[in-house]
Amino acid sequence: MGVKVSIIVPTFNVEEYLVECMDSIIKQTLQEIEIICINDGSTDGSLAILQRYAADDSRIIIVDKENGGYGMAMNIGLDKATGEYIGIVEPDDFVSVNMYKELYDVAKENDLDFVKADFYRFMREDTGDMRLLYNHLDATGEDYNQVFNPSQTPLAIKYIMNTWSGIYRKTFLDKNQIRHNETPGASFQDNGFFFKTFVCAQRAMILDKPYYMNRRDNPNSSVHNPDKVYCMNVEYEYIRDFLMQDRERWERFKYIYNFKKYGNYIFTLGRIAKHYRQEYVSRINVELKTAMEQGEIELDLFTIYEQGRLILLIKKPKVFYQRYGVLDVEERRDKAIIDMITFKVSEFIMVIPRGMKKYLKKTLG
Repeated sequence: MGVKVSIIVPTFNVEEYLVECMDSIIKQTLQEIEIICINDGSTDGSLAILQRYAADDSRIIIVDKENGGYGMAMNIGLDKATGEYIGIVEPDDFVSVNMYKELYDVAKENDLDFVKADFYRFMREDTGDMRLLYNHLDATGEDYNQVFNPSQTPLAIKYIMNTWSGIYRKTFLDKNQIRHNETPGASFQDNGFFFKTFVCAQRAMILDKPYYMNRRDNPNSSVHNPDKVYCMNVEYEYIRDFLMQDRERWERFKYIYNFKKYGNYIFTLGRIAKHYRQEYVSRINVELKTAMEQGEIELDLFTIYEQGRLILLIKKPKVFYQRYGVLDVEERRDKAIIDMITFKVSEFIMVIPRGMKKYLKKTLG
């Protein structure tokens, strides 16, 4: 029978987690799958684990290659896939056994370019117990379980960014030449793929049911690498180049692009080593100041607190660094909670950093 879903597993030095991942895939209730494992130059026992699984399951295809990075590994898998739809499982994650059966049925019934679902983030304690956090793709809860046109819905890019909680029609990806950025040594190359799928798709759906388990305690994840400083910036240059290929497309998505870019830059600031942060603030100040001057930022997309921080970053980068650049993510979150007593709008407590009221008054009227 034909392959309904090709599941790509880009693998690099994950022997500790790979068995749990592979078990969850081979046990899928959807039988008509192929499992394309790209061993991207692993130096641990990952390849041997994949080979053991492949010996017992003819649906598993292994591509063993020298290390070339996530984007290249994913693109090899996308080119090799023969399924109607494409799924992605990171090798330190795992999935519900009915994930691909249920997503495929929804996609076929509604003729979708892609369908995505809610998911869990998890960490494991030393005891083996799991700590789970449910993640809703749509914070409002209003957009679930209905077909929409992402190419005409820029605000849909506000959904939590990931590429692995759903499936994508293969002919849709190929027709629009949607692949990953292949910058060697870079990370966060799923951002470009996420943008491209939303910008090009005409029929999509999100589901309010979780299937995917996303690990947050892998110390080797790019999220935990404090020396990967400018990978996010490189990826957003790549996304901008893609959007700028069509002027109408750029005009439609430029505001949400800069909204998403700002959020990921702030995330990066809290992730990188402290000795990089002052230079990083200077870099993102130039990028965002230029975007503001060119009319590419829509402040209404941001919360009042985010508006205050964004304007402070643009107007007073040294003050911004002193206030936020020296803090880690958790410390910055605690400081935000403290700052939330400073300004009240209607009956909601909002946030404005000290010294920012005059800038907000001037900018927002």
